[in-house]
Amino acid sequence: MTEQDRMGILPANVHWLVRRALVVFAFAVSAAPSMELLAQDELPESDVPTGLVEILFSGGIVGIVMMCVLIALSLTAAYLVFDQLMTIRRKDLMPDGLGERVRQALIAGDVASASQLCNVHPSMLSFVLMHGISELEFGWQAVEKSLEDALAEQAARLFRKIEYLSLIANIAPMVGLLGTVTGMIVAFQQVAVTQGMASAPQLAEGIYQALVTTVVGLIIAIPSIGAFAIFRNRIDQFIAEAAYTAQHVFTPLRRKAKRNP
Repeated sequence: MTEQDRMGILPANVHWLVRRALVVFAFAVSAAPSMELLAQDELPESDVPTGLVEILFSGGIVGIVMMCVLIALSLTAAYLVFDQLMTIRRKDLMPDGLGERVRQALIAGDVASASQLCNVHPSMLSFVLMHGISELEFGWQAVEKSLEDALAEQAARLFRKIEYLSLIANIAPMVGLLGTVTGMIVAFQQVAVTQGMASAPQLAEGIYQALVTTVVGLIIAIPSIGAFAIFRNRIDQFIAEAAYTAQHVFTPLRRKAKRNP
């Protein structure tokens, strides 16, 4: 075979190899999805929880205990919010027209009618005014001191319940964090037991299960602290209005005391 013949055969062989390589490549590309589906069919089904309830209670015994505590805190917070919505209302704390009617009775010198008005409309304002009326015979200074004590007592009574909302808002994230830290300890314990052979998916599953309690704790804490701030501001507003109304009711007595020291 001459050199020229060899030069003619070589390109033909190269073309044949290229065509075969392209055919093999095309076959591999077309078969890749089928092989992937086959591999997925051969893998065992994952038991990773997908439902909301399954995720919430997927942290083992410790996670379930922490979740039960968080649920109890959330129910308590919901009850406190509803109770305060029914308690901290203007018509229950500051009845319309009560202060002015008591003032007119005191100006007329009818202390009995003023006391009766307070008894007929039990509320925070009537409680404060009754304390002031009970000290009328001892002069303005005694009345003023009695009003201050009554206002302080009513403020403490109203703040006492909403303080539990603040307590829940502080405890819930800490309980969630405790569940998370406990879950992380368990997750890394698996690494120690398997001598570092635990796979990344196994670690990821343990970590996200541990973080669930922190998320739930924050979900409880954020509305609780918001409700506490709203109720605190409303109580401060009503206490300030009650103090102003009480001062207005007993203004004639104060003026009389200034004229006759």
